[in-house]
Amino acid sequence: QVHLLESGGGLVQAGDSLRLSCAASGLTFSRAAMSMAWFRQAPGKERECVASVDWTGAYTDHADSVKGRFTISRDHGTNTLYLSMTTLKPEDTAVYFCAAQRSIANAGRSVDAYDYWGQGTQVTVSS
Repeated sequence: QVHLLESGGGLVQAGDSLRLSCAASGLTFSRAAMSMAWFRQAPGKERECVASVDWTGAYTDHADSVKGRFTISRDHGTNTLYLSMTTLKPEDTAVYFCAAQRSIANAGRSVDAYDYWGQGTQVTVSS
């Protein structure tokens, strides 16, 4: 059973940086062929994909709203997915979720494309 656990969220000021981590268990990144992604959901809004990455880590996709500020990456040695966030803005405030799907290729931005989800970590950016 795949289990995803996010960490690294918190309360920061606008302009600050954070790095989110997602520890995966029940699988081995180097063998499991999992595409992964970060989603976020703000109060009253739909869950949206922030960034996604294919199994190799070479092919990434970032939402326009975070392009140039956020970077998704994965470490096969530690079975961990990361989201490095810089120049944070109040509109980045949301619960951030890690997601995974059994796919070699990048599974894309749709919520429905992912079968495995973490519980989320809160990111709050004050102005």
